[in-house]
Amino acid sequence: MKHIFILNPEAGKKDHSAVIEQQIRSLSSPIDYELYHIEGAPGTMRRYVDDYCLSHSEKPVRFYACGGDGTLKEVASGLVGHPSAQLACYPCGSGNDYVKYYGGQDRFLRLDSLIDGEPTPVDIFRVTATTEQGRETHYSINVVNFGFDADVCNTMMAVRRKPVIGGRNAYTTGVLHALFHARKNECRMEVDGQLMNDQPFLLCTIANGQYVGGAYRCAPRSVNDDGMAEICLVSPVSLFQFVRLVRAYAQGRHLDDPRFAPYIHYRRGSRITLSHPSPFWVTLDGDMILTTHCEIEEMQQAVRFVVPKEK
Repeated sequence: MKHIFILNPEAGKKDHSAVIEQQIRSLSSPIDYELYHIEGAPGTMRRYVDDYCLSHSEKPVRFYACGGDGTLKEVASGLVGHPSAQLACYPCGSGNDYVKYYGGQDRFLRLDSLIDGEPTPVDIFRVTATTEQGRETHYSINVVNFGFDADVCNTMMAVRRKPVIGGRNAYTTGVLHALFHARKNECRMEVDGQLMNDQPFLLCTIANGQYVGGAYRCAPRSVNDDGMAEICLVSPVSLFQFVRLVRAYAQGRHLDDPRFAPYIHYRRGSRITLSHPSPFWVTLDGDMILTTHCEIEEMQQAVRFVVPKEK
């Protein structure tokens, strides 16, 4: 099997390329591998993976996304439509939320276990959005979110490399900023053809994974291979209620706590439509698009994701 490591030096607080290359050389058994250092505009990773799969369809290949959730999303996007290729994750970015579904970052940073891991089919979202450039197709493997979280993400991107307020604390910094700018948002949402919301709201998450923002378990009931998204919309709340809610939200208790039942609207679905007359931000695994109409479709078991072998 060919092993291709896609290294994103922009992910996280520092460039991990040298560390990854040293670990590859130190493996007890040699592997057939290549290193690809990402350069260029957004979408470069996706096009590289797609082109490679098209031109090497006869040979098994595994791509390692070496970065954060944004890097994982881009590599996964290139694998859609190539069922024989595999997706692995070496999580050295800022949040690394998707791998928390499988136990967390440390398990995936053991390269020998990762190389010996087995692929398992997982779901991915196909997101078709109307933007200033026209209709665009994107993908998301972990969480699509909008409203309060979109403002949070904008702040995260600004502070992610700064000490104290960046890194794993970037999401919390974003939350504090959004408290004063994005506690009431507007968007019409339909789920499987039925209206779910056309009133002001605080935030909404559409999830395959369970975590967002580095430490928040937004979708504790999510199963990432069942063909159904977990949708949680939160109505506007007072500042006092927000403080209570965010604690439960971080621990994944918000869906079961009766104190928050009046504010939380939860359901499962496979097709979600978002629309609003004015452009609004939608966040896809940390990357953002500005849209007026967005269609999110669950693609069941469309990507083969490598889970590290227990040793």
